[in-house]
Amino acid sequence: MSDITTRLLASTVLAVGLIAGPAFAQDDANGDTGTEQVEGAAPAEGDEAAGTGPVETAAPNAPDQEPAFPEQTRADQPAEMPQIDVQTVAEDLPHLWAMEFLPDGRMLVTAKDGAMHIITAEGEVGPEISGVPEVAAAGQGGLLDVILAPDFEESNRIFFSFAEPRDDGNGTSVASATLVADEENGGALEDVEVIFQQMPSYDGDKHFGSRLEIDADNALFIAVGERSDEPIRDQAQDLESGLGKVFRVTLEGEPFEGNPFIDEDGAQPEIFSYGHRNIQSATLDGEGRLWTVEHGPRGGDELNRPEAGLNYGWPTITYGIAYGGQEIGEGITQMDGMEQPVYYWDPSPAPSGMDYYEGEEFPEWEGAFLIGGLVSQGLIVLRMDGDMVASEERIALDARIRDVRVGPDGAVYAVTEDRDGGSSTILRLARAQD
Repeated sequence: MSDITTRLLASTVLAVGLIAGPAFAQDDANGDTGTEQVEGAAPAEGDEAAGTGPVETAAPNAPDQEPAFPEQTRADQPAEMPQIDVQTVAEDLPHLWAMEFLPDGRMLVTAKDGAMHIITAEGEVGPEISGVPEVAAAGQGGLLDVILAPDFEESNRIFFSFAEPRDDGNGTSVASATLVADEENGGALEDVEVIFQQMPSYDGDKHFGSRLEIDADNALFIAVGERSDEPIRDQAQDLESGLGKVFRVTLEGEPFEGNPFIDEDGAQPEIFSYGHRNIQSATLDGEGRLWTVEHGPRGGDELNRPEAGLNYGWPTITYGIAYGGQEIGEGITQMDGMEQPVYYWDPSPAPSGMDYYEGEEFPEWEGAFLIGGLVSQGLIVLRMDGDMVASEERIALDARIRDVRVGPDGAVYAVTEDRDGGSSTILRLARAQD
């Protein structure tokens, strides 16, 4: 039984008594990018002041739904929030999807259309790296996440996920490669090998996910989506399908020893957890445990700590409603044998990108989760109390945030995007000087 289920059984259901309204936010709702310098973390106009209540005051999309325990949604803001100075590191970039710091402080970035670049700490963009395989760059597909191998300084090995075109459609795949950089911050990918394919393929352009994480045991976690459409999204509940899952594999792509369904007939042995919708945020905490945030429907974005063999409910249970306003399935939020999220949002900030803060620049954020917001257009900071959310604050950046990384200097770096496929920007968030 998970910690959240234990907490659910021990808690009294809290009625929040919120009023219905027209608020509407979905995975890829509109939002313009921006590069303005902002001064501090004050809530947006109309939101509560620091420490006086939740930052989210808009009416929920599903006003009759109640959280399963008091800390599950709309946490109070912290009493004190740091003042933030935002600087532009690089601009006029292609439409980026992910960023990873190299050991020397340069940034390796993926562009959705299939390009990979190295960007210096000063913001100089190197030429396109050759050797990237063909990607299905349509809709939400393209070149997606990138992560360094644990022995990167010796091997130069990387892993990346992408929407792979296939004869019978497309799907999320993961490849490994050797990054051979040159003196101009360009270079090539060599020894490219696809080590994992999400199956079945599907001829669609939505909900590929995906994020990658590698833990201390060299287990590679691959978080994917359920491809969005009805009825195929129901396969998130099917262990014979790879849709709507978190996988755990070796660095060679084999099922990881001890996976929960490795000996179950018909089940895909790579599956770690299931019942997920569309995961575009993942990170490891200070204990090396995996945390994810997935896009919910209209309301119902979820923070989860996936555990081996557990079912996270989609689409049987969910917070929020369908984009058209109707209930999803039976319109229920709880069921025996299905996990509750640690935290959920209604309305949806549309989360993408996530990191765990450890650094000296923002000691008040130590141990917090930093999450990008596409619709909320800024940074979401969740300070934790054990495995529960203690507070939520938001840093307005006036731009859709696609990825978030804590830099080697302790500052926070955010990748912006233009939903219409225009240029991206990399922002650096540091403590404002008195």
